[in-house]
Amino acid sequence: MPTSTACRDADVAESLADAVRRASETHTPLRIVGGDSKRFFGRPSTDDVLSVASHRGVIAYEPTELVITARAGTPIVDIEALLATRGQMLAFEPPVFGPTSTIGGVVATGLSGPRRPFAGAVRDFVLGVTVLDGQGRSLRLGGTVVKNVAGFDGFRLMAGALGCLGVLLDVSLRVVPKPRAERALSLQLDNSASATLLTGLVRRPLPVSGAFHDGARLNLRLSGADAAVAQAAREIGGEDAPLGPWDDLRHMRLPLLSAPRLWRLAVPRTAGDLTLEGRWLHDWAGAQRWLVTDELADQVRAVAVAVGGHATLFRGAGPDEAVFTSLPPPLLALHQRLKATFDPAGIINPGRMYKEL
Repeated sequence: MPTSTACRDADVAESLADAVRRASETHTPLRIVGGDSKRFFGRPSTDDVLSVASHRGVIAYEPTELVITARAGTPIVDIEALLATRGQMLAFEPPVFGPTSTIGGVVATGLSGPRRPFAGAVRDFVLGVTVLDGQGRSLRLGGTVVKNVAGFDGFRLMAGALGCLGVLLDVSLRVVPKPRAERALSLQLDNSASATLLTGLVRRPLPVSGAFHDGARLNLRLSGADAAVAQAAREIGGEDAPLGPWDDLRHMRLPLLSAPRLWRLAVPRTAGDLTLEGRWLHDWAGAQRWLVTDELADQVRAVAVAVGGHATLFRGAGPDEAVFTSLPPPLLALHQRLKATFDPAGIINPGRMYKEL
C-alpha cells in the first residue's frame, strides 16, 4: 500500500475554518465528509457537504514513542502502510470500507474490529485531537504522548460522536507493535458450548486476539510470541484454519455482514442466545452480535435492552428511522448540553446520531 507523498499532503485547516464560520453566520447545516465510505452509518443527511478529504498527511510519527499524528483526511490505508514499515499497527483494527476511508472517519465513527475486547476500543488509543468547533475555532484537546494526557478526556468524546461535536482536523493515536506470531483455530461447537469454553479462556492469560462464532463453528485467533501461541494452540485444540477470514471479518466482507439491512447488538458476553429470529454472527467472544432479521425494530431493541445491552441499526435505516437506541431523558439532556457547548448554532452534522442533536 502506498504511503502519503509530500505532493499529496496538504494543510487546509484555515479554509475549513472559514467554511465553518460562514456556515455558522448563515445557520447553514453541514455534513462533514472524509472519504464518505461510511455514509450508510448513522441517520441520513442532505445537508451541505464540507469535505476534509484534502486535509491530509502524517504530521508526526515517532515509532519509539508508539505515537502517530495525522490530519483527518489521511487515508487509513496510508496510515497502516506507514506503521507496517516499522512493524507496528492500530491495535483496535478499524474496519476499512475502501481506499477512501480516512483516519478522521475511523475516530468519528468509533468502530473497532475483532481485536477490540482483547486490546481496547478506538477511544482507548486516542491521545489528542485538534477540532474545529461550530464557530470555526480550532481547539486542541489532549496531548501527543501518554504522559501528557491528563484531566478531562474531552478528546475521547470525539471517538464515536459521528462528527456531531466538531470537525476533526488531526488526531494523535497510540500504536502497538505487531505480534510476532498469529494462528487461527476452528472448533466444531455450538453457541452454548462456545460460550462455556470462552468463559474459561478469557479468565486465563492466553494470547487470544479474536473469537467469533459463525453459526456453526467457533473461530479463534491467537497473537503473540511464537512459543505462547504454539502452547495455547496445543491447550485449546481444534483445527488450524486460514487467517484470511479474520481480515474479512474486520472489514465486514463476510456475506452476512454485507446484508443491506444489518443490526449490531452490544450485549453482555454471557447473555446467551437471544429470542430473535434471523441469521446471527457472534463476535467479540459474544459481546457483539450481528443480526439479519425481519423482526420489527422495536422488538430487536427491546430484546437487547432486556439483557442489559442495546441495538444499533448499523446499515439500512430508512429516512425517518432511528439508528441508535433512544437515550433516557437525563442522558439526552447531557448530550444536548455538550452539543451546545461545542456547536452553539447546531450546524455540525445535526441529527446524524439523534434527531435531537
